[in-house]
Amino acid sequence: MQVSVENAGALERRLVVQIPEERVATRVSERLQELTKSVKVDGFRPGKAPAKVVERRYGPRVREEVVSDLLRSSYAEALQAEKLHPVSDPEIGSFSAEPGQGLSYTASFEIYPEVQLAAIEALQIERPICEVGEADIDKMVEVLRGQHKQWKEVARPSQNGDQVVIDFEGSIDGTVFPGGTATDFDLVLGDNRMIEGFESGLVGRSAGDDVTLNLSFPEAYRNAELAGKAVEFKIKLKRVSEPELPALDEAFFEKFGVTAGGLVAFREEVRDNMIRERDRALQRRFNSGVLGKLSEAHTLDLPKALVEAEMQRMQAQNQQALMMRGLNPQQIGAGGPELYADPAAKRVKLGLVMAEMIRHAGIAADPGKVRALVEGMAASYEDADAVVKWYYADPRRLQEIEALCLEDEAVAWIASRAQVSEVSLSFDDLMNPGQTDHKAGGGT
Repeated sequence: MQVSVENAGALERRLVVQIPEERVATRVSERLQELTKSVKVDGFRPGKAPAKVVERRYGPRVREEVVSDLLRSSYAEALQAEKLHPVSDPEIGSFSAEPGQGLSYTASFEIYPEVQLAAIEALQIERPICEVGEADIDKMVEVLRGQHKQWKEVARPSQNGDQVVIDFEGSIDGTVFPGGTATDFDLVLGDNRMIEGFESGLVGRSAGDDVTLNLSFPEAYRNAELAGKAVEFKIKLKRVSEPELPALDEAFFEKFGVTAGGLVAFREEVRDNMIRERDRALQRRFNSGVLGKLSEAHTLDLPKALVEAEMQRMQAQNQQALMMRGLNPQQIGAGGPELYADPAAKRVKLGLVMAEMIRHAGIAADPGKVRALVEGMAASYEDADAVVKWYYADPRRLQEIEALCLEDEAVAWIASRAQVSEVSLSFDDLMNPGQTDHKAGGGT
């Protein structure tokens, strides 16, 4: 077998493979001999048909099978000989297997890039720290009250913080667009769920009012077909309600599992939950910062196949998340996989760098830490033991936790060698980093 490798790009390779007819013919002859021992041919007893009769009847099919097998085996053999590691299945071209001419073909594919690890010691990383104070607890108590508020209908003009019930219809150049209408739509004014000007345009309005708003979709709106376009919303305001917060009493405390100790015990429970959330958020924030710095320190050519696969995966995840919220991705113009090109490339790059670093450092997920992570995640559930068993009952579920643990181990390894400085964050800043709202028009 003759094999040559052509470089078609930074990561693109083309194998040119030629297998002599002698090798193909030998395999065909061996297969036919085996077939002759058992094949049934009219006019002959089983296994007694002459070889030439068997060859005439079954030869073409046997040759196809041999060529198919040789294609697979020779490709694997060529990869091993040339020490090539394809990212995905090859594209086979220039295929020829005519009788008497042997087998020849090309196999085009991408290979993994070689990752040269940067100097970890040169990385400058910030480690966030955060204290939970009484003022933070006060805020959280109000948040919890807000989560259990009731809405009381009022006969006055609306104001920020009120809930309004509306019907609306949005049109562009006089044509209603998909996802641009809704009936009995609940909207809390000031929550910034809608495009700029929509909610503020309803402040000071009363039930029964008809409102027309002429607005514009943001230039960076997620639906490219609507981005930057002028839109007219015709709105019927049907009801205005104000929030009523629950009292801080025993009935309210019991909703959070606090049955004794009153306000003091309730605040302690809130503090404990906040600290658990803080610790998880600190780890996530630190991990994100470390991995971001690690990725920035490397420059790689990325296999297109990996990036495209990640784009498809991210699009599928987003569509599933939208459908779980009761939204139709096609109706609201969620966009195609190309929207995920940049984040997908970043994920692929980080994955390649991390894989090489983990291999280089010999990092492995510690079973004890995996168990601790599972138990920590299960702690917030009523039956924590059942949750732990649920994770360990399925290797795939456990692999997700092992991956998180492996990330923590890798981050710790990097942090022990990099230049790390502490930075203080408020609880709000920690829990809502650079919060960006994806405001939508048309009820989405």
